[in-house]
Amino acid sequence: MSESSKSSKSSNINPSPTLQCKDLHEYLKSRSAQFLETLYNYPTICLAVYRELPDLARHFVIRLLFVEQPVPQAVVASWVTQTHAKEQSKACEALSELSVWQEAPIPGGLPGWMLSQSFKKNLKVALLGGGRPWSMSSSLEPDGKARDVAFLDAYALERWECVLHYMVGSAQTEGISADAVRILLHAGLMTRDAEDGSAVITRAGFQFLLLSTAKQVWLFLQHYLHTAEKRSLSAAECLAFLYQLSFSTLGKDYSTEGMSNNMLVFLQHLREFGLVYQRKRKAGRFYPTRLALNITCVKDGITPLDTSANSGYIIAETNYRVYAYTQSSLQVALLGLFTELIYRFPNVVVGVLTRESVRAALRGGISAQQIIRYLCQHSHPQMLKADTGGVRSTSVLPPTVLDQIQLWESERNRFTYTEGVVYNQFLSQAEFAVLRDYAKGAGVLTWHSERARTMVVTRASHDDVKRFWKRYSKAS
Repeated sequence: MSESSKSSKSSNINPSPTLQCKDLHEYLKSRSAQFLETLYNYPTICLAVYRELPDLARHFVIRLLFVEQPVPQAVVASWVTQTHAKEQSKACEALSELSVWQEAPIPGGLPGWMLSQSFKKNLKVALLGGGRPWSMSSSLEPDGKARDVAFLDAYALERWECVLHYMVGSAQTEGISADAVRILLHAGLMTRDAEDGSAVITRAGFQFLLLSTAKQVWLFLQHYLHTAEKRSLSAAECLAFLYQLSFSTLGKDYSTEGMSNNMLVFLQHLREFGLVYQRKRKAGRFYPTRLALNITCVKDGITPLDTSANSGYIIAETNYRVYAYTQSSLQVALLGLFTELIYRFPNVVVGVLTRESVRAALRGGISAQQIIRYLCQHSHPQMLKADTGGVRSTSVLPPTVLDQIQLWESERNRFTYTEGVVYNQFLSQAEFAVLRDYAKGAGVLTWHSERARTMVVTRASHDDVKRFWKRYSKAS
């Protein structure tokens, strides 16, 4: 009997992994305890973390906030009835993952919980006031050239679309810096072409383009923070400033007085990405834009502050035709990722969802769910009034379109690929039957052929099956 390893992988057939946009909880969970301890010296971060916690975890924090000694874990458990044990477990896990509390021994040997000292101190400051004033809290004279919300929305959209235009290879790529390109490369959203060295979009980049703007900005900033040290910036200080901006008021100007040189550099980077507006580098004031205020809205189910300028523009019909009422070349390019564009007029583009266009998008790493979500997110208000012919649907898209996109995806997922080890060349049918029955009983048999005396077991079980075979061979 012999065995050989087989690996079945195909990037062209297997669905590629979905790009994950971590919320604040998931992002902080991936950072070190030392980084979190530094971060909890900023009241804004403590308040942001507190707001992201599960309801029960927030309840625990408030009950422990003014307690100066460890509380027995049994006492904390008694605050919740047994019917909510699952929620309690999740709350305790979240608080431990984020180092909001730590285990602390109690005289007598009982385990206890105690809030992190820095988190407790600065959450009190955030909730009750006191402490040092925020870096952008200095009073200002009225701005003689004040900017309204409509101007700030247009500015933020223009600056952020420069990044997206660059990703889709649009001709409108002026205004993007080498620093922004480095972040896109670091994030894996783009890569250098092997032949000419130019930046080209990756599968993850295609998925990035179909995310909501709030998720795009937050994902981009996460990778900016990962590379902050290379710019001699503190990632903790930058993140704290971002959350100060998220708590600001849209349309109000803030002072740069008292900001460190590093934060002034960071402010210029945010200005380039469209998160803040500043008339000149030396101007002593800046305006946070909607992009900065929406970084707390990346969790599913949280609606970002939106603007009527970004109302829906797509109408999808039951014959798979898609009409996009837009003059934006970026929106046209995004639509072209998964539709076949057939007509273009000054204010409307007509495309059709075909098997070939959708499969091309799927090969690029875009999932059917992302296509559906994008079409729903940008649906024209008229779609909400559409008659579905008595068919009940939870989506604004026609049921035929919804089902067909999912069917085209399922066509590519008819096979499940697993890594395994092949056992063959058995000397007798009896030997084959013994090993096959052992693998089947252990639940690790992937495939077998009686006629060819060949079987495949999972790679993880190979050592166990091999040991069993050696014992059997010696005994016989």
